[in-house]
Parts: sequence; structure tokens; C-alpha cells
Amino acid sequence: MRSTESLNSRQKQYLDAVLKEPNFVGLRKYSELAWHLVEGRRPFIPNWHIDAICDHLTAVATGQIQNLIINIPPRHMKSLTVGVFWPTWMWTWRPEHQWLFSSYASNLAIRDSWKSRTVMQSTWYQERWGYQFEFTSDQNQKSYYVNNQTGHRYATTIGGAATGEGGDTLVVDDPHKVLESESEAERTKVTDWWDGTMTSRLNDPITGNKVIIMQRVHEVDLVGHVLEKMTKGGSQYELLKLPAEYEGDKTFTGVGFTDPRTQPNELLWSKRFPKKIINEWKVNLGSRGAAGQLQQRPSPEEGDLFQRGWFKYWQPKGFDLPPVKVQIGVGLFIDIPVVILPSTFTQVLQSWDMTFKDTTGTDFVVGQVWARKLAQKFLLYEVRARLSFTATVKAVKSVTGMYPKARLKLVEDKANGPAVISFLRKAVSGLVAVNPMGGKESRANAVAPTVEAGNVFLPHPIIADWISEWIEELIVFPNGAFDDRVDSMSQALTRMLRDEGKAKKKPQGTRVLRTN
Repeated sequence: MRSTESLNSRQKQYLDAVLKEPNFVGLRKYSELAWHLVEGRRPFIPNWHIDAICDHLTAVATGQIQNLIINIPPRHMKSLTVGVFWPTWMWTWRPEHQWLFSSYASNLAIRDSWKSRTVMQSTWYQERWGYQFEFTSDQNQKSYYVNNQTGHRYATTIGGAATGEGGDTLVVDDPHKVLESESEAERTKVTDWWDGTMTSRLNDPITGNKVIIMQRVHEVDLVGHVLEKMTKGGSQYELLKLPAEYEGDKTFTGVGFTDPRTQPNELLWSKRFPKKIINEWKVNLGSRGAAGQLQQRPSPEEGDLFQRGWFKYWQPKGFDLPPVKVQIGVGLFIDIPVVILPSTFTQVLQSWDMTFKDTTGTDFVVGQVWARKLAQKFLLYEVRARLSFTATVKAVKSVTGMYPKARLKLVEDKANGPAVISFLRKAVSGLVAVNPMGGKESRANAVAPTVEAGNVFLPHPIIADWISEWIEELIVFPNGAFDDRVDSMSQALTRMLRDEGKAKKKPQGTRVLRTN
């Protein structure tokens, strides 16, 4: 964010004009007033996320922010706010401003351009700000119009013919077609166009603005590309990230914004998109699509530290479940066969990662039951919830009752683990405090080879509907919102690998355990 003191003289002039304009209204209020001109069929539904978008766009208009990224789920009023209300609002006090808008499809770019012109030609607009400018008769088309104060708006498409027109502000709204976002060639076409064509159209590269607004569709989509370039000294962008469900991200932006939500999974716009609708979207999009398009944290097709194709699956005896179809690359899928869960095991244990709800409000308590049959490791059960101290104690007792053969209970000796061990030591046997060595990533790296080798088996998604989400957390690690499942798994596999190694060094009769 730029301080007011650092604004150049031209920007200060604009800022003064905003404050002195007798008919000036803020962008948020303006958007509500102009709503009926383009969306008369349904009422305006106010929400804090609209306020946040308007505040950031106002900061761009007044020079406090130069470049802006807004990541937001579909249908959350992004195009109307950015593509229709913002430019028409700016022309109420800055009619000389020149705009260059783009989208992946010409009909979308022209749609918003046409709506903007409809707003400005309305009686409502003309009675209030008609004195500021007039449209020129020789250039007044849906995709390109000019006013008599030298301002213009040009609508183009991704990869379209390079226009000779420049802009003070460049806006790209939904640069990727979702159905084509898995194609590396299509994504590269977008990023090359942005780097080589669109950004060169700024009238003034020093003071000009670039705004990208989109749902995330891939880890190396346009936003991923731009953020990566930022780390290498490229143009800096302010990032306003608005996930459909709250995940505890309290990162501040340059205008002092922070997500006001406090409850886990609290919705972004519940009055328009309640839980039922969001859940339907999740089902239709799948876990990976929902992570990107709804939560704005896309994961790679194959995975990062852990890859999708590495995990194997088990089913109980007597079941006949189909192979699990797994994506291992762009357009590449494999069927992973399912094994029968052994009836006896070499080792069974519990692994716990504990953080209570009243400490952070965002982390989970995770308890997993793992079993080993020689070199093969099986995830048998998991409890994952935001729990209080009392509820955590009950969970440990409950899992112990379900899996009495899991006598060893590993508890990370951090956060709230020691308190639980101290409280339960007389009532529950086998509680062992584990002091993890190294960071989360190093511990995960240590067990990744056993996953890659195909020695880790998960319950089939048909009998454990939470497995798709479980895998997604591992796939995005270490860049995801949560890592509690990874910690619990790493703790369990580390102990199993140690015990497996000891058994190999000192041959003895195999001891087998039934799970219950």
C-alpha cells in the first residue's frame, strides 16, 4: 500500500477531486444505488465482502494500491463490481480515465462493457453526473466507446489481436476457461498474453494499474504465475483472497482489511449462497475443483511432496469395491486396485495431534489408528474435529475402546498433548509423548518414500467419504491451510518404520495382532 504522502502530484489532484466533488458517493454506496439499472429482477443483498472489494478498488483508484488481485468464488458479484460499477463510478469524477478490459470470452467482456454503457446512459446517471462527459458519436460501440474528456473503455479477449489502444488501468476478469485450465498449452497462452501483450498496454507503466479478478483454477494459472514472478522481483500485487468457507486466514492487506469471520467454515455470503448450495458445488466440482474455485487454494494434479498415485486402498473382507480412479497428470488417469484388509497385523497404534478449539479457533484435534503388516501400513480410522480439552479426552477414550489392540498411543509433546497425557495417564495405558525432531516438512519428507513405494493403504472412498478430503490435505502440503493430518500420519509412520527396522535387525517370530 502506498501512503498518501508518496502519491505523485497527479494522484493527489485526483484524490482532492474526489473529496471536493459535490455529487460524490463512495463506490460501495454507488454500487447499491446503480444496482437496479442492471439487476432489476432481484434485490441488492449487502455483505461485507462487497465492502472489501469496493475498498480495495477505491484504493487502486486513489493511488494507494497500484496492482490488485482478487480471488473469489464464482457468482459472488465480482464482475458487476469490478467490470460495471467501478469504471462507471470513476467516470463520475475522473472521466478522462482510460480502461482496457479483458476476459477469456468476447461475450463476457462485451457483456460488462454494454452494462457499463447502459448505466452511464441512464436517466439516473445523467441527472447526477451527465455534466462530466458525453460519449463521442463516432466511437460508441459495445466493445469500444470514447467520451469527450479523452476517456475510453476497450473490451478484448485473451489472446485476441493486439489493440493499439492503451489504458490507465488494465483489468482481466476470469482469464481462464475452467474446462481448459488443465491444459498446459491453454494456461501458457494466457500467461504469455498477459506478459507479452496486455501489460505492455499501460499508458504509464510507473503509475498505471493492473487488476486481476478470478477464481483459482490451477496452481499455475495466471494468479499463480504472477505470484511466482513477484518472488523474483516482478510487479508487486496486493492480494485479496475471499474463500467460500472460512479457514482461519487472518492475513491483512495493505488497506487494513482482514477477514471478519471467526467461526470455522463460516460462509462468505450465506444469504445468497447458504450451506446447501456450497455443498452442492463441492459435490459437482470434486475435492480438487472445490479447493481451487471455492477456497482459492488450488492443488497440483499429481501432488507436491505427496502424489495422488502413490496411495493404495483397502476394503474389508467380503466387499467387492471397484478400483479407485486417480488423476496423475493432465488428462491422465490410472485405476488403483483395492486389496483386502488383513485380519491380523504386526503392529497397531494410535497417533494424536492435539490443539484445542479455545487456543486458536482454527486447528483440529486429529487422532488416527494405523496398523502394520510387515512393511505395509494401513490407515484404519480417523477422528478429526475442533475439540475442547474435555472432548479430546473423551475422543481418546472412545478410540481406545474401538481399537483395544492399539495399545501404543503416540501423542505429540507440543500444544495440548502434555495436558492430555497428564490427565489420562492413570485411566488410559500406553500414552507416549513424542517430541518431534525437525520441522513439519522434514518429518513429512522422511516418510514420503514409504508412501511412494506403495506401502501405505487408505480405506476405499466408498466406505470412508472423508478420504478425498484427507488426500487433498496431503497433496497441497506444505502450502495448504491445514497440516494436522500430515503431522499425525508422519508421527505414526515414523514409529512404524523405526519398529520395522528393529525387527529386521533382530529376526524373531512375527507377532500378529487383531484390530479388535
